Amino acid sequence: MKKVFSAIVALALVFCFGKANACTNFLITKGASTDGSCMISYAADSHVLYGELYHYPAADWPAGAMRDVYDWDGGMYRGQIPEVAHTYNVVGNMNEWQLAIGETTYGGLESLWEGPGIIDYGSLIYITLQRAKTAREAIKCMGELVANYGYVSEGESFSICDTEEVWILEMIGKGKQEKGAVWVARRIPDGYVSGHANQARITTFPLAKKNKTSITFKQIDKLFKDTNIDCVYADDVISFAKEMKLYDGPDEKFSFSDVYNPVDFSGARFCDLRVWAMFNKVTDNMKDYWGYATGRDIKRVQPFTAGMCQTPDNFPTNRMPLWVLPNKKVSVLDMMDFMRDHLEGTELDMSQDVGAGPFHCPYRWRPMQFEVNGQEYVHERTTATQQTGFSFVAQSRGNQQYGIIWFGVDDADNCVYCPMYTCMTEVPECFREGNGSMTEWSETSAFWTFNQMSNWAYTKYNYIHPEIHKRQREMEESWVNKAVPELDKRVFAIKGKEAQVKELTQFSCNQANKMTQSWKRFYHDLFMKYMDGNLNTPGEPVKGQKYVPINSKHPKYSDEYYQILIEKTGDKYKAY
Repeated sequence: MKKVFSAIVALALVFCFGKANACTNFLITKGASTDGSCMISYAADSHVLYGELYHYPAADWPAGAMRDVYDWDGGMYRGQIPEVAHTYNVVGNMNEWQLAIGETTYGGLESLWEGPGIIDYGSLIYITLQRAKTAREAIKCMGELVANYGYVSEGESFSICDTEEVWILEMIGKGKQEKGAVWVARRIPDGYVSGHANQARITTFPLAKKNKTSITFKQIDKLFKDTNIDCVYADDVISFAKEMKLYDGPDEKFSFSDVYNPVDFSGARFCDLRVWAMFNKVTDNMKDYWGYATGRDIKRVQPFTAGMCQTPDNFPTNRMPLWVLPNKKVSVLDMMDFMRDHLEGTELDMSQDVGAGPFHCPYRWRPMQFEVNGQEYVHERTTATQQTGFSFVAQSRGNQQYGIIWFGVDDADNCVYCPMYTCMTEVPECFREGNGSMTEWSETSAFWTFNQMSNWAYTKYNYIHPEIHKRQREMEESWVNKAVPELDKRVFAIKGKEAQVKELTQFSCNQANKMTQSWKRFYHDLFMKYMDGNLNTPGEPVKGQKYVPINSKHPKYSDEYYQILIEKTGDKYKAY
């Protein structure tokens, strides 16, 4: 990169790397999945977010009951809203009806942050999951919540799926003077896949007056039941932008992303590049978007200036599509792999440069940006990252009565995604809220167990991580290919939903707790094996000898590391 960061780039870096909302979502429609499931993935990436599995039991509420609303990031009390008569069981980010919602924060225009009201993006997700059965009901609920009670977060992209459809909804508030939010929701065409990662992705969209498959929020009660509808948006999403002098141009050329979250170097390089990496795994010709995704070549007819009133000529002309058609269908195991990407196979693979150290570690500690001789530089922001609190793959299974959220804690590349049935009435101890925190160690916590392992792996990555990957894939494949199908058949034969839910709850809790204990023992094994930089393996027992002998080898540093060492130190270590 040849230019010094602008203030807006630096601000975007703060949002991409400094808060609890630097996340990644991938979206898979039923026609694009191997088993007809709709799937979304989500990584909650934060240096201060403790990985645990939230649970909101189903409940009945008396007339007049009120609900306290707390800010999800900080736990600040915001206010109250009326409760509904019945709320649904929610496990993590998926409910008993197999509705799942994920998010990534893109920030957007600072002038539109923190409007009056009490609904933040986390409250919006978890309240909606307790009140909606389908993706369409969720969109309606979310629109009503922000309209009635205001929206107090920055710009947000939401993934929403049920057993039939997958939607992306993008939203931003109206600033300090006006309650509510402007937003657009688009249904991903069946057979296609999509993604978002801290950069707004919806550009132009079909307008209701000219397209029978698009409606405004005012029409939602009347027309949203029509399955042909594939776009719905706030009635004032365009007029508000014009009123605020954010956009000057025809309505049909209005781009939500390019007006409310104009893409710059950081939006492409640190955000859309993660989407590019997933798209590149499933479809051809993504090399055509490499210049855009790396932020090196964002093409515009007219130059872009931060804070200016946008026109269509200021919009990039080479942005990636919102969705792509995959060459082959995507499995739940593929989704797990997407979440473990470090830009392998590209020129930006951080395991292949000097920063990876002698053991090719693809991670870089924060801060992400640095300066050398007055020139700004950056480390890459990959999908898999060390600061993940938790991540999941939500599998809304149209061919099964019960959905699964495949849940893992800590770095996605070093976690194990464990099947949690979202009808379950109890959360396993290892994932339970309150079992440890960022300031409280717990021996039974999955979060601390997996952090021990991943932080050990970072020290000798090219030796330790392959062993982790082999073990995690064995466990995940065993669940996907054997344990879950067998359980589904067994539960189908059980009479009564209550008995079925009990069986699924017991399975989920047992598997998670056993996984955590197994991983703890695995960590102990690998700690002994790679202690002090050695490679220790048990030898053959010797008759009459009290202890099993240890074979200790001493793996050398990489040849590249030795070469760099001598280039930097000259004859300091030369043998005479």
